[in-house]
Formats: sequence, C-alpha cells, structure tokens
Amino acid sequence: MSDNGFYTKNGVLFCRALAELPFIAHGFSTRDGGVSVLGYTKSLNLAYCRGDDDATVNENRRRFAANAGFDPGGLVCAEQIHSTSVVYADGTKKRFSGADGFVTDVPGVFAAVKTADCQPILFADPENRIVGVCHAGWRGTVGHIAAVTVEKMTGLGAKRENIVAAAGPCIGKCCFEVKEDFVAAVEKADASLLGFIVRRGGAYFADMNGMNLKIMKDCGLSEENIFVCGECTCCSPDKYYSHRRQKGVRGTMMSVIGIKKETSSLL
Repeated sequence: MSDNGFYTKNGVLFCRALAELPFIAHGFSTRDGGVSVLGYTKSLNLAYCRGDDDATVNENRRRFAANAGFDPGGLVCAEQIHSTSVVYADGTKKRFSGADGFVTDVPGVFAAVKTADCQPILFADPENRIVGVCHAGWRGTVGHIAAVTVEKMTGLGAKRENIVAAAGPCIGKCCFEVKEDFVAAVEKADASLLGFIVRRGGAYFADMNGMNLKIMKDCGLSEENIFVCGECTCCSPDKYYSHRRQKGVRGTMMSVIGIKKETSSLL
C-alpha cells in the first residue's frame, strides 16, 4: 500500500483503504488508467453521459473492476440527488432513482456512488459481513448521510463497534468556498459543525473531511476505525476530476464496496 492507501495496478491508480478485509471488494477510483481520450474526461471516466461513448465507459469500468477486485456485472448505482436517502440493494435492481447511498449484505452486490468533489464514504462490518456506501455532498453532509448509512447497516444486524469506514478524496477546505446558505443550513441542522467553516479573505471555506469524521464519531464509530484520505480533488488535476475546478465539464470517479461471492480468488 502506498501513502493514503493508494495503489497502482495494471496502470490503474486507485485507493483500497480497507485492504485488510479480504472478502470485501472495494476502492476509490482516480482519473488514471482508463481509455477516455477527451481532454476533460481523460482517462478513467466512469460515468455515462459525460461525452465518452458507452463502449469507452464500459471499458473503463471493466478496468477499474478488474483491479479493485469486483464483478462489474454486480454493480449497483443510483441517480444521485444530493439527498440523505440510503437504500437496501439485494441485486434484483441495478439502478435506483432518488438515492445517495446503499447498504447490502448480499454477496456479489457491489454498491457504488459517483463523485467529482463530493465525498464518497465506504463502510463495512467485517464480522457480520454488511457493507454500505454514501455520496456526501454538502447537502448530504449537513443532513448526516454518513450517520443514516450506519443506522441502515445496524438495521441489518451490523454492530457500530465493528464498523470500519473510509472517507475518500473530496474537495478540501483549501478550495471549498461556500456561500451563506451553506452556513445557515449547517447552523440549522447541526450547529456543532460550524467549527469546520472558516472565514478567509472575506469568504467562507468548509472542511467536509472534518465534518464527516465528526458525524461518524458522533454516531458511534471509533476514530481508530475510520480512514480519511484527506486529498483535495480540486487541487490535483492530474489525479482527480473536479466539478468546481473544471466548471462542470469533467469526468466522474466511482467508489465501490461489496461482499465477494468467493474468497478463494481474492486480490
């Protein structure tokens, strides 16, 4: 494992922060190792409708899946809406509308969220083999979607003391300038998070890493069981897509977690 949990395998750079869990397939993608050739999607764009043809996206997904260790046929995604909706995925449905997180205890189901500045968070209870993932944009963060995901996992039988979590790369406090509506929303939803908003040069900047770490600790997770990547997507144009830096014209990264059907062929 390299710094911050990053690996390069077969030319694909990705993060596998929970590598000590051999029966769990998971990873945060970067923009490296794919076949997209458009300047703004180059090279590992994992979302359709971003300018790449479907064959290109499919090949990128195949490469990411092969190196992160999951079966792309079991991939489950959502039409994300910046909500706090977390749904159960049993594999009978591959695409959901109006959701921003998943939980599952079904082997072979690989739940995914897509990001390009928002924070992806992966969860696993290795003892009970229950996993979850959420897309924490600013609305999701303020709405405590990380805590909602943990609650959904405990509803399936997970134990908070067992849950390990990994918060992936997102826009950092160095770049995440926010408006007064964000500050007001935080004050209304959870004033204890106001300490993660600072005023600098006449503008407000927010720390989503700090907010989501606090939310996970407050909902009963042990800090020693939480990995935080801490890298800023907006600051690293060669490594990440960034909605803010690229003004919406960009590719998309993917974060995936699931339980493998077979343990004999794990990476």
